[in-house]
Order: sequence, then C-alpha cells, then structure tokens
Amino acid sequence: MDRILQVENVTKKYGSKHALNGVSLELGAGKIVGLLGSNGSGKTTLMKLIAGLAQPTSGKISVLGVPVGEASKSLVSFMPDCPLTESWMKVGDALKFQQDFYPDFDLGKAKNMLEFMKLRESDKVSILSKGMSERLQLTMVLSRRASLYILDEPIGGVDPVARTKILNALMEFYEEDSTILLSTHLVTDIERIFDEVIFIKEGELVLHSEVEDLRLQRGKSIDELFREVYAEC
Repeated sequence: MDRILQVENVTKKYGSKHALNGVSLELGAGKIVGLLGSNGSGKTTLMKLIAGLAQPTSGKISVLGVPVGEASKSLVSFMPDCPLTESWMKVGDALKFQQDFYPDFDLGKAKNMLEFMKLRESDKVSILSKGMSERLQLTMVLSRRASLYILDEPIGGVDPVARTKILNALMEFYEEDSTILLSTHLVTDIERIFDEVIFIKEGELVLHSEVEDLRLQRGKSIDELFREVYAEC
C-alpha cells in the first residue's frame, strides 16, 4: 500500500485547550476516507494541519513522505468550509484564478466537471444557490492534480438533490491513485462512498477502520455506529 498521509502523535493546543490530543493515523492511496465527528471534535483543526494552514503544537505530519510545509502544498488540494471564490467572479473567472495559482490545475478536467455539474462559465458566482456554489468549489479543488484531497463538509447545508450530485461527482472524477479525506456529520447521506472511516471525539481518535470490516464485525451501518459513539455529545 502506498502511504499518502502519515500523522504521528499530533497535538494541537489553543492556550490550555486541546483541539487535538495525540492523534496518529496513516492513509493509503486509492481511498475515500470519512473523517467523522460532532461539531468541535477536532475535524477542521486536523484538516488545516494536514493542509499546512496551521502548525501542530507537537507531533509530525507528512504527505508522500514530505513533511507538511511549503513543499507539501503542491501535493494537497484543500476545500475549506468557506468559499474559494469572490462575489465579483463568474464561474470562468474562478477557474482562471485557480489555474493561475496552481500549476497542476487541469482546465480540461474542470470544464468536464462543470458540464457534469450543470454549471456554465458565464454564471455569476453571486447568484449561485448554495448547492451550485458547493459544486463549483468541488470542481476547483478536484481539478488539481494532487495526491491528497481534503474536503471540509462539502455537503453541509445543501439540499438532498445537490448532495447526490456532489457525491456522484466525487465518484466520477476521483483519481484512483489519490486519496480523499472528507469530513461530515451527515453520515447517512454519504457513507455509501467511504472505503474507510475515522471517528474523532473531543480531539482524540477513537476509531479508524475499513467500512466493510466494521459492518461485518459490528453488524451495523456507519451511521448507527456514529450515533452510538457520539450519543453523549
């Protein structure tokens, strides 16, 4: 198994509060991995650390063996929970911005994704619905030739039709030698696409397993396990 991501005993503190506490995990290539947890569990903190947008208090993170920092940024494509676009842009401007900023941006793939997403380059970003905006953000992120794609709540706050379109796009345009790490609390809607799941609770990793193993061993869906683990949150 090619190791895409290695997180070694990572702790992140803000003052005296632990956002993450001694988290260790490895992800191999060719996986769609769910990062699951209730609000405030540490999901976004972990994603920002992997993307190099924040520094751990202690511990190490590497992508394809490259320590997270300037050199690893070309390996990671991050979709935060806030838009990558500006209100003055049209969809075509957003793609141009991404192409100018990232040498690995594949404009041909982006245009194919736009067609799949039912978006036009002439559409104004300011008038896109929440679901359409999320489709555009996903197009911008997945059209980079990265090894690790990090998606923070890509279906949060969108209607069921938009969720289905976004999940179908992930399956359609996912590069098989790369890995997607995707955070969500909408487990029922999305568990069908996961190869592995990671549960984080109060800054600590409480479970990391392949989905099929969990279903066989526990006889429950991922959503049922999620509800058990986070029942007191």
